[in-house]
Amino acid sequence: MTTRPWIVDDDLWAVIEPLLPPWPERSPGPKPVSDRLCLQGILYVLYQDIAWQLLPLELGFGSGQTCWRRLDRWQQAGAFTELHRILLAKLNAAGKLDWSRACVDGPRPREKGGTATGPSPVDRRKTGSKHHLICDGRGTPFRVITTAANVNDLTQTLALVDGIPAVAGRVGHPRKRPEAVLGDKAYDSRAVRRELRTRGIMPVISRKGSPNIKGLGKLRYVVEQTFALLHQFKRLAVRRERRLELHDAFVSLACSLICWRRLEKRRS
Repeated sequence: MTTRPWIVDDDLWAVIEPLLPPWPERSPGPKPVSDRLCLQGILYVLYQDIAWQLLPLELGFGSGQTCWRRLDRWQQAGAFTELHRILLAKLNAAGKLDWSRACVDGPRPREKGGTATGPSPVDRRKTGSKHHLICDGRGTPFRVITTAANVNDLTQTLALVDGIPAVAGRVGHPRKRPEAVLGDKAYDSRAVRRELRTRGIMPVISRKGSPNIKGLGKLRYVVEQTFALLHQFKRLAVRRERRLELHDAFVSLACSLICWRRLEKRRS
């Protein structure tokens, strides 16, 4: 990672630029800050977790209000979700996605308020949110869902599985189903197992009251690794956006950057 990871290089910008909605030609007011500079301002906030109003003007990103509005506009247009899907397809085409298994998990809740919040069961009932994640067998994030802190991990299992985007990149129909889903005892449920089998997916989930499945931990460690990568983006370690869709925009952007790094690593 460079010392200025928020700088968007030409290769990444070539992927992102076509996804951004065009700016109105006859927009009132002064000439707007370029989309590329605004994106770098958004990435600066994602990496550094500073208040929007403290975004350094000397870096040329425009004001925090400008970047915030651009983030909102792009999220409404679905740009970040589409970027994540495109980069997953590029990894799939390169043979860098492991469809033999997917791992699910939901770590301790994140702080702060806003929509999709609730009393944390692990932090003195403080209001907070939590992330639920499904990734492939190599730890590439497929889908992240943000819920209230008191939402049981089990309830999000099928939403995570069904939320895997249709990933192109190979001959045939786009793929969105792993061969197996790995989970710890928090995901133990007959109904979930039945629904996974209905979808043609093998459930590999430890049962409550029984020893853990031998070797499961060695296969599931990648999901913890992926959470660590996500929360290296300081804006995600503690949720600050009261509007859930803006927090989700940061999450999708972070997932996309993880995919981009893996593509770049392969090329180098």
